[in-house]
Order: sequence, then structure tokens, then C-alpha cells
Amino acid sequence: MISEIDAVKTVAGLMMAAARTAPKAMGIDSLVIQTIGREEMGAVAEKMDTLGMETGMTFFNTNADHVRNSDLMVLIGVKGRLPLGANCGGCGHATCAEFVKAAPTDADYPGPNCIFKITDLGIVTGSAVKCAASHNIDNRVMYTVGVAARRLGLMEDCTIVYGIPLKVSGKDIFFAETMAH
Repeated sequence: MISEIDAVKTVAGLMMAAARTAPKAMGIDSLVIQTIGREEMGAVAEKMDTLGMETGMTFFNTNADHVRNSDLMVLIGVKGRLPLGANCGGCGHATCAEFVKAAPTDADYPGPNCIFKITDLGIVTGSAVKCAASHNIDNRVMYTVGVAARRLGLMEDCTIVYGIPLKVSGKDIFFAETMAH
């Protein structure tokens, strides 16, 4: 017998494939993609709660509850400090050599980051969530998950991470309650 959680696991794998095969600038892949289950999701949710309390940004806590109530989660991160050599200036520096020498900021998402890598992250994340939606798996892209995952060391060398919690239920837990307010 196949369960709904089996369907979520299958779609998570398809999401990872969609992200990996999505187009990337100059064909260079700097992504880290993984799924995490209940135990790691619990640790991420706890970190999100802590961050919400520390910063006063209560949406971290709301999103932590969504993570706790999800079936599985896909994490997608990018190694944004790897330049492509285009010398485009999109990172805020005149050349890629200057970009590489720049000290990273101490922030949720340390920069500077290569603009092409950030664009790639957006494209692959879109491909992944489209895949989930096409298979009727509720999902939501969460910056808050990425911040917590980075702080927990789950996405080594990634400067920017997004989390995509997945859920199968009779009501979309990520949007339905917010629409009622």
C-alpha cells in the first residue's frame, strides 16, 4: 500500500531533480540540494523559534509551526561566493577578483554574492515548487528556514538557503490560515 507520505517523498525527489536540471548561468552548478525529515525539521523549527524571539520577527515563529506540521522539507542553497568571471559588477564590485577579495558580511545571508548565482537560486527554486504544485503537494518557499538551516550548519558553504516544507492535507497549512485574517 502506498501512503501520502510516500507521495511526498517521491515528489521531493522530483523537486530535487527539477532544481538540479534547471538552467544555470554559464552551465555552472553551485547548488546544494537536500531533503530533511522530522528530526532535522524539529531542530530547524526550534532554531526558527529562537531567532523569532531574539529578533522580534514573529513570522519566524509562525513559519516554525508550519515546519513542525509539514511532512518533509527540501533545502536548496547556493555557494554564492563563487564567481563566474564575468566581471559584470552585479555583486557591487568592479571585477570578480575584487568580489573574491571582499570580506563576507556577518548577516543572515553573508554577501557579497555573485548575482548570477542568486539568479540561478531563484530559477531552480521556482522549478522545484512548480514541480511540487504540479503534483498537488502543498509547499511554500521560506527564507526563515534557510536562515535557521545555515545557522545549524545544514548547508555547508552555502551563502543563501531557502527551505521548502511539503505537506499533504485537506487544507493548505501554509496559506489557508493567513487568508482567513
